[in-house]
Amino acid sequence: MPNIIGTLYTLTTFGESHGVAIGGIVDGMPPGIDIDLEFIQNELNRRRPGQSKITTDRKETDEVELLSGVFEGKSTGAPIGFIVKNKNQQTKDYDAIRDLFRPSHADYTYYKKYGIRDYRGGGRASARITLARVVAGALAKLVLRKYNISIQAYTSQIGNIALERDYRRYDLSLTEKNAVRCPDEAKAKEMESLIAKVKSEGDTIGGVITCVVKGCPVGLGEPEFGKLHAQLGAAMLSINAAKGFEYGEGFDGSTWRGSQQNDGFATIKENENDDIAIQTNHSGGIQGGISNGEDIYFRVAFKPVATLLMEQKTVDIAGNEHTIDPRGRHDPCVLPRAVPIVESMTAMILLDALLVNNSKRV
Repeated sequence: MPNIIGTLYTLTTFGESHGVAIGGIVDGMPPGIDIDLEFIQNELNRRRPGQSKITTDRKETDEVELLSGVFEGKSTGAPIGFIVKNKNQQTKDYDAIRDLFRPSHADYTYYKKYGIRDYRGGGRASARITLARVVAGALAKLVLRKYNISIQAYTSQIGNIALERDYRRYDLSLTEKNAVRCPDEAKAKEMESLIAKVKSEGDTIGGVITCVVKGCPVGLGEPEFGKLHAQLGAAMLSINAAKGFEYGEGFDGSTWRGSQQNDGFATIKENENDDIAIQTNHSGGIQGGISNGEDIYFRVAFKPVATLLMEQKTVDIAGNEHTIDPRGRHDPCVLPRAVPIVESMTAMILLDALLVNNSKRV
């Protein structure tokens, strides 16, 4: 189904950008998990609009309300329903484009597919819908804590300003120390200046988010069509403005030779049990579609936001040519607010894969 993700840990989302609320239903949440509402809200705050000068001016508190599935602070195993009410819509900003197709938006494809579209802020196609993913991802993170699995995403590139590809060069705990969510302070300042410049010109810019998973056990992922990297790739590419996904050495590794790419094995004899170690991790923690116990790392490319605060040529639903001059409040760069979304999608995929893997054990 198009509005559901997952096999055992599932999320069903609903709502529109300018509707009453955004919400979802999480099913498959294990019982007895401490529900840290403050943590969930903090995850939403990381995605919230209006949090810095380089994000949209829309002001939303994005307060989550859990409707079911929690009793005395713990998950019951029943579906967890939740809503986040929209409080700062400015629908009038979109009146002038109700019959126009904005370049590179979902306006045209939604209209041709359904014969109707919600023009207010993109409706169902709005990036605001992703807040439901952040709630579900936060719940998944609470479970993954019990398995000592951690997830850290960060902005690794804005335009042509990029960090080194090797995430081990950086202290990822510094990611939340700046508005761009980049663990390199000097590069973060350059990125922020670039975004501010682009915003002042009414334009937008894209970039890359890197995500690192530590503590993932061996065995997650299912052959043939449930490979872990395929599930992660599908999840990442379902995020608004995502245009590309690569894991491990990715596209750069395609220029290497096999003798450079292969991750060799070695035996570590430190106790009575001989442990097998992987000497390198060019595979990105996944081999044969199954996690191998090493760090999982991948990159997601995001295009520039499609809404430009400048004139563009377009047509209306009757095919008449127009000049469109959009108004409203929009991000000049989606990357900083997409970091928690990437983490949330990763958490949901990993928890789902973990539950599926555990269900096969007798």
